[in-house]
Amino acid sequence: MIDKISTLDPILLALMATLFTWGVTALGAALVFFFKQINAKVLNTMLGFASGVMIAASFWSLLAPSIEMAEGLGYIPWLVAAIGFMAGGLFLLATDKLLPHLHMNHDTRDAEGIKTSWQRSVLLVLAITLHNIPEGLAVGVAFGAAASGASTATVGSAIALAIGIGLQNFPEGAAVSIPLRREGFSRWKAFVYGQASGIVEPVAGVLGALLVTVMQPILPFALAFAAGAMIYVVVEELIPEAQSAKDTSHSDLATMGAMIGFCIMMILDVALG
Repeated sequence: MIDKISTLDPILLALMATLFTWGVTALGAALVFFFKQINAKVLNTMLGFASGVMIAASFWSLLAPSIEMAEGLGYIPWLVAAIGFMAGGLFLLATDKLLPHLHMNHDTRDAEGIKTSWQRSVLLVLAITLHNIPEGLAVGVAFGAAASGASTATVGSAIALAIGIGLQNFPEGAAVSIPLRREGFSRWKAFVYGQASGIVEPVAGVLGALLVTVMQPILPFALAFAAGAMIYVVVEELIPEAQSAKDTSHSDLATMGAMIGFCIMMILDVALG
């Protein structure tokens, strides 16, 4: 099955994979049709799970292939990985400072980025949208890397990455739509806003795949860049949100969720890659 998939164009594969991850975001957002609020323990566990998935994916699916490809191209492997990784984090830091957005459970006065009069709902959606950019980029770059023929960058590992990103997108969709419902939005409007946060993933995925297939020499940097951007999201947003509850049992659940997410992503990558 994977052998047949491997014959398809990597840009098409990136588009299909990121449409899947966007679809899972929509499934998470659809929880708003059944719940008006989500239990804090459940949400923190899911956010912890998302953190674990992204940390594992950053190494197994992105950094490890980056180092191997850099070595194969005659670059200094550790230098390429370090430069790309830090560039990814700095890119997200700059975007974080510029793009108006609001994290969950924060007052509108705590909105980050350029000051604006945009509604709270728009700022909440933009916060999740910001995090979905590196996820879509990572999937696209992974499929582009698979087309290069490197042994550690296979279509199987790219599929594993897409599945992992999809799994962690589920709580993110719910984390947007359900709070909007609590603020008085209709179920349908809250769903539309929630799933809209994932629309950037197909765009970023296609751009990532296109970029690395056209410019092969930058592929190791691009993989490390995506890893750095994902780790920035985990440390800046997901872990703090998962550990923010005053009840210490919530933090324990978030920690175990991260352990489970890391383990599942590792299994997916090793089994499929």
